[in-house]
Amino acid sequence: MRRVRGRVLLGRMTLYAIGDIHGHIDLLRAAHDLVEADRAREGTGGADLVHLGDLVDRGPDSAGVVAFLMQSQTDDPRIKVLKGNHDRLLHWFLEQTPRIDTQLRSDLNYLSGSMGGMTTLASYGVDISLSAAEIHRQARSLVPKAHIAFLIGLPVMHQSTGCVCVHAGIRPGVPFNAQTEDDLLWIRRAFLDDPRDHGALVVHGHTPRDSPEHFGNRLNLDSGAAFGGPLSVVAIEDHVAFLLTDRGRVKIPVQRR
Repeated sequence: MRRVRGRVLLGRMTLYAIGDIHGHIDLLRAAHDLVEADRAREGTGGADLVHLGDLVDRGPDSAGVVAFLMQSQTDDPRIKVLKGNHDRLLHWFLEQTPRIDTQLRSDLNYLSGSMGGMTTLASYGVDISLSAAEIHRQARSLVPKAHIAFLIGLPVMHQSTGCVCVHAGIRPGVPFNAQTEDDLLWIRRAFLDDPRDHGALVVHGHTPRDSPEHFGNRLNLDSGAAFGGPLSVVAIEDHVAFLLTDRGRVKIPVQRR
């Protein structure tokens, strides 16, 4: 039971979620401010705030994002952080011998320009003008071990009342507890094109769109922060999603296929 502006609300469960951050610490701080403002207005102080992964790459301060979320999670048990494919790419690159992700196109690797890994490593002080071997050596020296451990330890799923939060999506028809990490971090078309009820609202990112999209069975929060778009933050109540803005909540309409 919660009391808001004199009203008593029974059984109302709220979940906050933030889409793909991609190294934009300024957008992340602003998103957290929006959540705190909504908590104050709506009386949702106990609600979890889930970050859907892709903390790093492409944006200017991945190191700052990781440090901020590490501290936030230490200070506040309501803060939940999931692993995205870019987060795994980073900690796999930092192994003694960089590990190749078989989900990545064969012509790409973590240091390819389109991946944004170079920008992440530069945020840690790595000289990205060097050879690939020297970049790797410097990165292993300069990226704090605590940051690596944090990325390695990130969960790939968070379940809440009526919602399951993941980075990319789920394999339709497979129980949540039998999903593979590869699918949870990388899946696209097999999930995005499937109209069936998954048994819970799947809240995800990974596939950038101009704005959040709600299809009834899934809610996509990747609004392209990696490419100059906004960072979307929402409040979800009983499968109804509200985009948080400076003006308050804006309901996200459910699109029909």
